[in-house]
Amino acid sequence: MRKLLSSKMHLRLINVVFVLLLLVAVGLLQWLSLEYDMRFDWTQNARNSLSEASVIAIERLQGPVKVTAFATQRRQLREAIRELFTRYRRHKPDIELEFVDPDSEPQRARQAGVRFDGEVVLSYGNARETLARLDEETITNALVRLGHRGERWLVFLAGHGERSPDRRANFDLSQWSAQLRKRGFKTRELNLPEHPQIPRNTAVLVIAGPRVDLLPGEVKIIEQYINNGGNLLWLADPGSLHGLESLAEMLGIEFQPGVIVDPGSEAITGNATVVVVTRYGTHAVVRNFGNATLFPDAVGISLLEAEGWNRAVLFDTRTSAWSETSALSGAARMDKGEDIIGPLHLALVLTRQRGDREQRVIVVGDGDFLSNTFLGNGVNLELGMSVANWVSQDDDYVNIPVRVNPDRSIALTHTSRVFIGAGFLFVLPLLLAASGTLIWLRRRRL
Repeated sequence: MRKLLSSKMHLRLINVVFVLLLLVAVGLLQWLSLEYDMRFDWTQNARNSLSEASVIAIERLQGPVKVTAFATQRRQLREAIRELFTRYRRHKPDIELEFVDPDSEPQRARQAGVRFDGEVVLSYGNARETLARLDEETITNALVRLGHRGERWLVFLAGHGERSPDRRANFDLSQWSAQLRKRGFKTRELNLPEHPQIPRNTAVLVIAGPRVDLLPGEVKIIEQYINNGGNLLWLADPGSLHGLESLAEMLGIEFQPGVIVDPGSEAITGNATVVVVTRYGTHAVVRNFGNATLFPDAVGISLLEAEGWNRAVLFDTRTSAWSETSALSGAARMDKGEDIIGPLHLALVLTRQRGDREQRVIVVGDGDFLSNTFLGNGVNLELGMSVANWVSQDDDYVNIPVRVNPDRSIALTHTSRVFIGAGFLFVLPLLLAASGTLIWLRRRRL
């Protein structure tokens, strides 16, 4: 009897010690979780962490950033805002986050110009930005704009059927222009016969595929702008240069006759005239690019002799491509001796020193890749932003790509959908019924 009691006491003591040790371990884990903030993001594409581009952008900000979130007492909304800005505070601890309830402080909300629940005001120095939409892309680019308050005007040549930064036709560039404005650029059109002078605050003159001949006086104004050190982005299309032959000669380039055809791209795009580029040069504009860009109805560019210019190729076509000089009908076929064999230059960079600054020119043998129709294909938008940032002398913007959520959908064939549907509707219920019947029969025998 005594031995039994001793055994029970021993077991009880072991249980008590186990509970105490468990409580101590839980307490230690709680203390460690409060003392040390360690997080691990194992999601695909690290979507719960800041991209490298965002980290680089916020580390460039030298002073503190004040974040004022005008959000009601809804817990879910405030937690989402806090979680998003916590990612930024891990890399920039002097980001201060303050919540203001617009219901209890309506005057402060009116002074800030807040209209919707959940709007956020970012303040950096004397500059401020109000954000109605909250995601990494929006916040990072707002911080970039706060750190760079200089005006960057992209002036689009107009009056000759060029692609417009304002119109919404498939041919035009309004979607790209909207993205430019989101990132601190300003855009406008310039009709030289109406205003025969390129504004002095022009960061980049954009020539986007004129379809009507320019007047000699207009060409002279553009050439004078180049001679004075102005930056240029030329988006060319196949066919006539419409009076800009002398500008091409000044830059030491020549546009090849015909349209680029690439049978290797046809397997991907379904059209041999939509050229796919996956390999890029080492220039800063495309240094971090690895995904595909699409160039419909492009024209090849040749380099000629030109004094004073430093030139580099951004990217070429594949060796399977050629410039088709005859009319396209049916299956494309290369004619030796007539067509120009690839690889062909698709985009060039030209630079030269003008005093204490570098003059920059980018020539692309296609304008469709930035059009409203094709801007969302591949990394066309990222390339367009990188081109605009570099040619406007703002290298800090080049490596801040648009954040794209990973594709988490599953594309199933018709056969796969039939098998899965039949499995859930018929096979799985039959298996459950059969297993239940077997268990019932076995118990009945017992």
